[in-house]
Amino acid sequence: MTVDTVDIEEAEPTSAGIRTKEVLRLDRVVIRFAGDSGDGMQLTGDRFTSETASFGNDLSTLPNFPAEIRAPAGTLPGVSSFQLHFADHDILTPGDAPNVLVAMNPAALKANITDIPRGAEIIVNTDEFTKRAMQKVGYTTSPLEDGSLDAYHLHPVPLTTLTVEALKDFSLTRKEAERSKNMFALGLLSWMYHRPTEGTEKFLKTKFAKKPEIAAANIAAFRAGWNFGETTEDFAVSYEVAPAATAFPPGIYRNISG
Repeated sequence: MTVDTVDIEEAEPTSAGIRTKEVLRLDRVVIRFAGDSGDGMQLTGDRFTSETASFGNDLSTLPNFPAEIRAPAGTLPGVSSFQLHFADHDILTPGDAPNVLVAMNPAALKANITDIPRGAEIIVNTDEFTKRAMQKVGYTTSPLEDGSLDAYHLHPVPLTTLTVEALKDFSLTRKEAERSKNMFALGLLSWMYHRPTEGTEKFLKTKFAKKPEIAAANIAAFRAGWNFGETTEDFAVSYEVAPAATAFPPGIYRNISG
């Protein structure tokens, strides 16, 4: 079990960019990040959770931890996920049906699609939807093209390609650059829901203090994800979930996981 303290302050606008798109106010959202056990979904979910707590929302999480003995990459048993329910009021559960699914590969999509209600948003990493990867989980045709996802708001995003492009000026191998795609996804979701960004950038500098170039690369990928959301036409709307000020006034709170 781990216990951390979170300082909840009055919410302020983020400094990552000027909002220019339509903004819709919501009272609650359930997000699920899903991918291979090596895709960093637990870290992504944890960082989104920390920034959401600092913003002042009430929240509840449901991490689906990967096995210590990893299943083969790209297979259904190898999928790991992190679900977060946050709201502007007191909530008691991590939610049942996610409003948003972030699927890093075909296995993540197939393992979670039955939990996603019609009309929900699905963000997929199109770079991973190769013929071999889809066949590995039983897709005979691409779910991104065969109409099976027409009931959802599908956002096909080449997360890997965009991440590698954002990090082209760093002296990293392609494989090293690809590892930051979870930070690109985190930046995109942070833009969508107006999450603070300063805490995540500070966390990355601390986590990779002995590897400053890796820290800088992850921060660059995070910012690139935010900027992609701000500029792409595929995301015409962003969302706000106000702090749960009535239930949780500003102060010091404990974040407990176990």
